[in-house]
Amino acid sequence: MIYSRRQLLGAGAAAGLIATAAKGETLAQIVSGLNDGKRAAMPRPASAPVAARPRVLVDPVIDPRLLARARAAFDANRGRIRHTNLVGITDFSRASREQRFFILDTNTGKVSSHYVAHGRGSDPDHSGYLERFSNAFGSNASSAGAYITGEYYNGKYGRSMKVKGLEPRNNNAEGRAIVVHSAWYAEPEVIREHGKLGRSEGCFALSHASLQEVLRRLGPGHFLYADKLA
Repeated sequence: MIYSRRQLLGAGAAAGLIATAAKGETLAQIVSGLNDGKRAAMPRPASAPVAARPRVLVDPVIDPRLLARARAAFDANRGRIRHTNLVGITDFSRASREQRFFILDTNTGKVSSHYVAHGRGSDPDHSGYLERFSNAFGSNASSAGAYITGEYYNGKYGRSMKVKGLEPRNNNAEGRAIVVHSAWYAEPEVIREHGKLGRSEGCFALSHASLQEVLRRLGPGHFLYADKLA
């Protein structure tokens, strides 16, 4: 069965796509660059026709504005990314009771969604919302920006994965031991009991089940982006 773009995205998302197109770039064009770090090729003259490049429609669960930021950061760090078929995007605009850690397949636009905890220093009142980022040692806060996933290791929370910050706002990630790991306070049962997840010390803390998928699909050498929309 063939669906229209409006059916695939929904009326609201389709409207957002139209708004993006009005600025000269469709959401599909934003995402197409994830695979090669380049803008879509300009059409060739009529004398040398070519087949249209396939368009990728990203699951609208990811806010298009955050997707655009992630794409720009991907482009800026393209030479440091070994694997481009899958990327991770974390939307810290959302409450911790919402799924906000996304694994995006850049070839199909399909997304898998997961819960993830933020740092206690980013949410001192434990409201369930990230209030601020910090790159400072001892802040126990989450940091925004682009990361590259690193090696696996066995630590306090079992099998985990290191990350390296690629920007001035998160370049202390390795020194601060910011990693991707599982934690009891990031399990869905915590949300059912308390209405929110617990807090990490700045790490990307996931449920045990979610971590297994992240380690399997978003292993070393992948791009990870975290940010919050104003």
